[in-house]
Amino acid sequence: MTRMFAYTGCRTTRERNARGKGIGVYLVDGDKWTLVETLSTLDNPSFLALNADQTVLYTVHGDGGDVSSFKIDAVSGRLTHLNTQSCLGKNPVHLEFSVDGTHLLIANYATGNLAKLPVLGDGSLGAAVKSDTLPGTPGPIPKEQGSSHPHHIPRYVTSSITSNWHIVPDKGLDTVFAVNWQDRNNPTILPYRWLAGSGPRHSAFHPSLPLIYIANELNCTMTVWLFDADSGELKPLDTVPTVPEAMRPDSSAAGIAIHPSANAVYVSNRGHNSVCVVQLDPKNGMPGKSEWVSTDGDFPRFISLDPQGRHLYVANERTDTIVQFAINQESGQLVPTDEVVETGSPVSIVFKTR
Repeated sequence: MTRMFAYTGCRTTRERNARGKGIGVYLVDGDKWTLVETLSTLDNPSFLALNADQTVLYTVHGDGGDVSSFKIDAVSGRLTHLNTQSCLGKNPVHLEFSVDGTHLLIANYATGNLAKLPVLGDGSLGAAVKSDTLPGTPGPIPKEQGSSHPHHIPRYVTSSITSNWHIVPDKGLDTVFAVNWQDRNNPTILPYRWLAGSGPRHSAFHPSLPLIYIANELNCTMTVWLFDADSGELKPLDTVPTVPEAMRPDSSAAGIAIHPSANAVYVSNRGHNSVCVVQLDPKNGMPGKSEWVSTDGDFPRFISLDPQGRHLYVANERTDTIVQFAINQESGQLVPTDEVVETGSPVSIVFKTR
């Protein structure tokens, strides 16, 4: 296994009852993680992203209204702050690049809008140039769905398609949006309403079939959608639970990831404190048998696969651990390894491989 760096985002504020201190930088050599530095930043450097050549790291600052950029030292992996810009909204929760890498797109959870910032030549960010509000009617759960709450904005990419469509699950509107910024001034925003009270949250893309898997936070399910990358059309195909039926009232689905071989999809569940492993049919990508694996911690907000698909990492936010699981390459099943990284209030992980 090639040596690489892992960067971890976290919660840092008293309002989040957090113990995080900043962005963690780790050297990963085989199964061993060695802390290089913990870089203090603005509050809650939560969700992270790398540019295409992995020379600059970006983070949104959860509960705030900013996004920051950091230059990465090629040898040590250490970070140097480049700049911070407003993302024209409150509580940014996810970020993704445009297809040409010239802009960074932000999902602002609290204000229900998507912001667009230019990426400058040195990797720093220019002032936001666009903000688009998502249309629709809130779902039936006032505490969680008082307004639009976009939670994810990944760009649709597979082994054969590199598109400019971004898939935006909106927990507040019970809607999945397909958004295309190909027209730099007026994006195409296509809404696809889903079940009342489902709360679409995060998505994962099948590597070869036109399928999108979406974790629905509020009713603890996962829905498979058929996606037309030419038109942006989405059609729901099937929905399966992510927790045992008895645990639904006390749980909420969070992160989702798909193995590179497409033999399994993984969904983290807070409350049940598990990862649901959903087997996929190798021919049509539809869900089959499910099993649940304990995360050995509390409140697994996000999960990440390493670039080789050898391990799944679970960020247990409330017990301050990142827990490693080995992946059976034929079945996709998870096997505990007893490898644990202790770090304050972790919520996300990205890997630098070059």
